[in-house]
Amino acid sequence: MSHELRKAGTSPVPATLRLYGRLSAAAGALAPVLLKRRLKQGKEDPARIDERRGIARRPRPAGPLVWIHGASVGEVLAAAALMERLRALNLRILLTSGTVTSAAIVAKRFPPDIIHQYIPYDSPRFVARFLDHWRPGLALFIESDLWPNLILAGASRRLPMVLINGRMSQRSFPRWRRMAGTIAALLGRFDICLVQSETDAERFAVLGGRVAVTGNLKLDVRAPPADESRLERLLFVTRGRPVVVAASTHPGEEEILLNAHRTLAAYFPSLLTVIVPRHPKRGEAIARMIAASGARAARRSLEQLPTAQTDIYIADTMGELGLFYRLAPIVFMGGSLVPHGGQNPIEAIKLDAAIVHGPHVFNFTEVYDALDRAGGARRADDGDALVKHLGHLLSDLAARDAARVAAADVVDRLGGALERTLAALEPYLLQLRLERRAADA
Repeated sequence: MSHELRKAGTSPVPATLRLYGRLSAAAGALAPVLLKRRLKQGKEDPARIDERRGIARRPRPAGPLVWIHGASVGEVLAAAALMERLRALNLRILLTSGTVTSAAIVAKRFPPDIIHQYIPYDSPRFVARFLDHWRPGLALFIESDLWPNLILAGASRRLPMVLINGRMSQRSFPRWRRMAGTIAALLGRFDICLVQSETDAERFAVLGGRVAVTGNLKLDVRAPPADESRLERLLFVTRGRPVVVAASTHPGEEEILLNAHRTLAAYFPSLLTVIVPRHPKRGEAIARMIAASGARAARRSLEQLPTAQTDIYIADTMGELGLFYRLAPIVFMGGSLVPHGGQNPIEAIKLDAAIVHGPHVFNFTEVYDALDRAGGARRADDGDALVKHLGHLLSDLAARDAARVAAADVVDRLGGALERTLAALEPYLLQLRLERRAADA
């Protein structure tokens, strides 16, 4: 991949961002109303609600602090290996995200010395309070979750800021171009934008970013963990049954999957389909839909296990995808039969799954294109194609093994983003290490 740098000057703050600053400052007074509504919707943690106003209940650790921000689960997990390497350099990490699900994943899978905070709402007062307390020495924004007041405030404090694992989908690019002056003013505040592909580089450069291509960090993630005793129990109760996992499904997909299951069950009578909804709270609604169809479901959140009579097992719990990827040799990646943009297939591939996906994968275009070309994944444009591909993989062991090998080869070939990202960050990390040594002395 090319590491060519495309220089972009820092632009003045345009009128749109000045207006945004005034409006967001005024909107800060409405934060209690917004927080109350989001609490009722289950989108906020009542015990940590002050973090949304920039109020920290944890002290800032001594020494240099690297602040990493990602919108939600996918972005946070993409940076997991990077955080591990930064910890090995004796650097402290502040990790922010914006969803309850991402906070739960951090608590379950990340070391306790990584400080997690919810990102404050993008009102100047909340942002100032957040930055005053944490005083980071380096800010790394993952992919494209760009909050104007955070970025402008960081730049005004001369905080080094780098966009990592940057991406811009074909769908997003025209929207960003319509706000080219505003976006250029934000991207120009970043020291550099480290992006996933040459296509992303061209799009970011057009919009005013200084860019280097480092690859996709999600290709370097480790396989997700699984509790061995829980895995053994599931393997025991499903032994002898063909199993298909539908991972990170979205509304509208479960009905298609249920119909596919019913068709396939005529040829594979003991078939078990495991549905892992992207949002576990939807488990009850999915169970009602399945029951209304006459099929039999069990729910993991109710501590139920699949029996010989179970058609669909609803895995409506958090942080157990690693368990189900190990259970099934065939995985359908959700968010792709509906226009959501698809989910990341890399973790499933690293646990030796054959991949099937729908047509809507614009969040991971390059990855899925490479997988499809190599035969490492199969695209199903509708329910009939889904039945065809799943049926082929269920019945043909050689085809399934070939798909798994091809997918693993693609991931190996496209990997290496972690090392390239660390190399690009080395000047900033060296400065932080020098500051730590000076503080220790």
